[in-house]
Amino acid sequence: MTKMLTIDEGKAKFTRCLRRAEAGDAVVFTRRGKPIAALVPAAELAQLERLRAAGPEAGLASLAGGWDGSEDLVASIAKIRRSRGRKTPRFR
Repeated sequence: MTKMLTIDEGKAKFTRCLRRAEAGDAVVFTRRGKPIAALVPAAELAQLERLRAAGPEAGLASLAGGWDGSEDLVASIAKIRRSRGRKTPRFR
C-alpha cells in the first residue's frame, strides 16, 4: 500500500519510511499536495529502470525479460509487422 507524506512528515519519519519500503510498500513524498518523489523497495528498482530504458515507443515487447532466452522473444516480437490502424467511421 502506498503511503503519501509531505516532505516535512517524511523528514520527521524517515526511519519509518525506510522500514515501509523495506517491507515492500512505496512511500510518496508530496509538496503542496502534488507528488514529487517516491521511496520504493530496492527489489522494484530494477523493474523501474527497465521500464524507463524501454521508453514509451518500445511497447510491451520491451518489457519481456528475466529468464533465459527472453532476448530471443523480444527480438521476434520486434520483427512482427504491425497492421495499419483501423479507419474511424464518420458519423453524420
